[in-house]
Amino acid sequence: MGAKNLHLEHLEDEIINQGIDGGRGAINFLQGLRDMLKGNAKSGVKMTVKWDGAPAIWAGPHPETGQFFVAKKSLFTKAQLHYTSEQAIKDAPELSGDLQTKFLEAFKHLSKLNFSKILQGDLMFTSSDKKMTTIDGESFITFGPNTITYAVQTSSELGKKIAGAKLGIVFHTTYTGGSIEDLGASFGADISKLGNSSDVWVDDAEYRDVSGKGSMTAKETVKLTAELSKAGKAFHGIKKKDLEKFRELQTAIAKKGAGATYKTYCNSLIRQGKFKPTYDGYMKHFENYWRDKVVGGVKQEKTKAIKREIGEQIYNELRSLKKFLTNLTLFMGHLVVAKQMIIDVLNRVKSIGTFKKTANGFEAVNPEGYVAIDRKGSAVKLVDRMEFAFNNFTAQKAWDK
Repeated sequence: MGAKNLHLEHLEDEIINQGIDGGRGAINFLQGLRDMLKGNAKSGVKMTVKWDGAPAIWAGPHPETGQFFVAKKSLFTKAQLHYTSEQAIKDAPELSGDLQTKFLEAFKHLSKLNFSKILQGDLMFTSSDKKMTTIDGESFITFGPNTITYAVQTSSELGKKIAGAKLGIVFHTTYTGGSIEDLGASFGADISKLGNSSDVWVDDAEYRDVSGKGSMTAKETVKLTAELSKAGKAFHGIKKKDLEKFRELQTAIAKKGAGATYKTYCNSLIRQGKFKPTYDGYMKHFENYWRDKVVGGVKQEKTKAIKREIGEQIYNELRSLKKFLTNLTLFMGHLVVAKQMIIDVLNRVKSIGTFKKTANGFEAVNPEGYVAIDRKGSAVKLVDRMEFAFNNFTAQKAWDK
């Protein structure tokens, strides 16, 4: 059982988040996925597809009263905001405009299903969100709640179901407990007992390979195993005491200037479309950010001098970790390459087309990503950060009109 409102981390970041155990766990996840994709029934990892929906919605019976409700993530604030009627949604000051409309539709239609537990899902569409679109001469029903536009052939069985539905949602997390305060989350959602309503298209996020295309070839398996071996070699070059010192420094940096952290440096590379972190690259990033934003962000010379001195101390400590940082960037780089090999195999299986809306029409893209879950319930996300982040920054959003 996990925490409320579970937050997924990128697999390659786990060594920074969790230390040595996180790094070891990342390798184990990828080995488990390799075994799953080559048909090993003993693999301890299962897979779900990460849908790019919005907003996130919680729905089900209140653990104390049994009354059906819908909610957004403010369910887990001190106020425990949730809505048990359409009138409550209309009266809620935190819900207005399009968000209020979405929640009214969600309450109206999800209340037609038989919830025995609280489920969290991503709203994919309401009636007004669906459009008939021609892509490469074929007729599709399209909907795009966020960055990715989903397209389903109008003539397909799935297309007919979606055409008739007034709301679509994908559930991915289950919550149980005796009160809202005590709710615990676990990945996965059993939708088999929700019943059916023609007004609601509902799916879970489970990865299904009905085409037979989602298996690794012998050549792909050998290549992936070699990349994991390189990751393992780099991992063994990382000393625990150096990693812990680096993590402490990152915590200290985050408190003084979050933009100077290693994670932020990696994200800046993704925005530029080139994810190849290096020791020299990070040192330059830290130096520039600290000078321009941390020191440059204050007016008094005395304060500038204090911040400059702190920055110099941190910079020198990072320099003392050069060998460690070199191994860390190598390790994370090999993980990203291995992860991408797995994503490429998974992307061969798509039941619903995924596109990016551009000014000139639609461009085919891959799904947002996948979530890998081990037998203990731990989960990490597998996302092609280069493609999805670039799409996120450049896609024409539904509200760009």
